[in-house]
Amino acid sequence: MTRLMGTLRGSQPVARFQRCCGLFLAGDRSSNGNNGGPSAEGNLDRGTCNGVGALRGPAAPGRGLPNGVRSGRGQQGCTQKYIVKNYFYYYLFRFSAALGEEVFYITFLPFTYWNIDHSVSRRMIVVWSIVMYIGQVSKDILKWPRPLSPPVVKLEMRTDAEYGMPSTHAMAATAISFSFLLATANLYKYPFELGLAAAFVFSALVCLSRLYTGMHTVLDVIGGALISAVLLLLLYPAWDTIDHLLLTSPFCPLLSIAVPLLLCYNYPKLDYYSPTRGDTTTILGAGAGATLGFWLNNQFAASGYPRDSFQLGLPLLTSRMVVVMLTRFLVGILLVLLTRWLMKSVVLGLLGYRYKFSRGDLEARRRLEVEVPYKFITYFSVGLSATVIVPRFHQLLGLM
Repeated sequence: MTRLMGTLRGSQPVARFQRCCGLFLAGDRSSNGNNGGPSAEGNLDRGTCNGVGALRGPAAPGRGLPNGVRSGRGQQGCTQKYIVKNYFYYYLFRFSAALGEEVFYITFLPFTYWNIDHSVSRRMIVVWSIVMYIGQVSKDILKWPRPLSPPVVKLEMRTDAEYGMPSTHAMAATAISFSFLLATANLYKYPFELGLAAAFVFSALVCLSRLYTGMHTVLDVIGGALISAVLLLLLYPAWDTIDHLLLTSPFCPLLSIAVPLLLCYNYPKLDYYSPTRGDTTTILGAGAGATLGFWLNNQFAASGYPRDSFQLGLPLLTSRMVVVMLTRFLVGILLVLLTRWLMKSVVLGLLGYRYKFSRGDLEARRRLEVEVPYKFITYFSVGLSATVIVPRFHQLLGLM
């Protein structure tokens, strides 16, 4: 068992998976086989793309890239050249990786609230916030490194500044897809087997994309999916109770703000800067704002979206429903982005005045006393806007 765990934690299984999917490091001898794609000799900064704590050397001199050879550059001078021999897998897994990003969920979850069902959205946001917090904290406690390059091709560089175990992409994809399935199974008429297959395919694609992009080991991905599944099993029996407390408890406003802030300010400390604390603050801030919005809507009996505006069944959707849903989404996203821009400008301006730094000073924005309030207030406002302000605009525009 120990040997198996060591193998799954290693970089070679990831590199083999990439090669099976037609992705090679430039200069890799195995890329010169008859696989139907171009071969190339490329310069590679060996050992400079190994993530947290790795020594980073100077970038190799650039040359023109042959057909099929691409170059990726990180923020710290990390340069790689790689060969793509199967573009179907390349674009499939790059798209699948995007489905695990926070930006996707911060757009998908409001879409669910505006167009599908409030109760479904509430449950998914609670699960997403809890799962992502536990995943991000676990990374900085375990401190397991990401796969080494070489032999692995690294297609992303921002997340390479974080530790690997567990994969939060795998955790989020598993939690969101299966919580959506469980929350909608009793509300809408569709074959449960079809929903189960869709949830499995969605989560599997996101998980495999983390191997293809070279961001996680096999054990990272398996661990992330299993942790998320266990958390979902533990939370599912208490869904109705949690939902009732979120809507009716007089302590909800206080707790929805105080608890996330406490968790953000007491995030595990590292010897270097990592984006995990900022990402966690973003997630908890958005979840806190949405939670307060749910409570306010229930307390003041705000009108909701009609449930029959979206029905899973036959016929699935009418042209009018599609137009209304897209209009709601576009109006909502516009207001959310406007809220984000406005609050970001105001909060950064106030913090800059308080702590004497300019808005372009990235080092100052990474400090605890700046990063946490800046990101929490900004995304708290985004969550509140999505659940309170946007529905009021939809009502004024006759989109309810």
